[in-house]
Amino acid sequence: MTYCVGMLLDKGIVMMSDTRTNSGVDNISVFRKTTTFQGEDRVITLMTAGNLATTQAVISQLEERNKTPEEREPTIFKAPTMFQVANMVGDLLRDVVVQRQMSNKGQSGGPKFTASIIVAGQIAGMEPRLFMIYPEGNFIEASTDTPFFQIGETKYGRPIILRGYDWNMSFEDAVKLLMVSMDSTLAANLSVGMPLDVTVLERDLFEPKHERRIMADDPYFNAISSGWSEALRSAFHSLPDYSFFNDDSQS
Repeated sequence: MTYCVGMLLDKGIVMMSDTRTNSGVDNISVFRKTTTFQGEDRVITLMTAGNLATTQAVISQLEERNKTPEEREPTIFKAPTMFQVANMVGDLLRDVVVQRQMSNKGQSGGPKFTASIIVAGQIAGMEPRLFMIYPEGNFIEASTDTPFFQIGETKYGRPIILRGYDWNMSFEDAVKLLMVSMDSTLAANLSVGMPLDVTVLERDLFEPKHERRIMADDPYFNAISSGWSEALRSAFHSLPDYSFFNDDSQS
């Protein structure tokens, strides 16, 4: 399992992913879940969750096509819109899933080859766009009504984003919010783990504005983690006390 989240803002897009993959408690590894493709007129970032062999096959094929785009089609560097990029990635993900399921046909207890991908980016002259792609190849797009997507272990970090998100928030506050969301997930699920990868895409800047790997001993992240825990305890103790003798609490 993993946890990846992409958040659409007025200023651009902020993304964060963990790096843990595991096939049982005794087989835990670190793999980068975030990949960025950069061209003269575009920047495109993918985050992946699910079966590692499936997601690596998708990323590897995209990278291979981009090495010699004149000879390998289709390539995301030639797609005219981010919608077409999402459609291309969706088709490739579906084909990889189907191929691996067919090769595993008749085998019981084998791996599940499903995967999900978040695609974010901007092409010159167009708006930054954010998509979530399902294993079947279909996808949905973020909007002001649904401004963020999560894949992987989503339930623990979602309430944090719902309460703290603002369309006009700064990139710095957005990264801090995603850190709190990630910290809540790390505390609740052992299948999500450090280090974390952060990517910030600013509107009309066709390269990442900010990329960073956050290690387990990162002072700022640890300050966010401990500060959030203290703030929750303080908020809890500030709530009105419950009493067995309060008429309002009697059944």
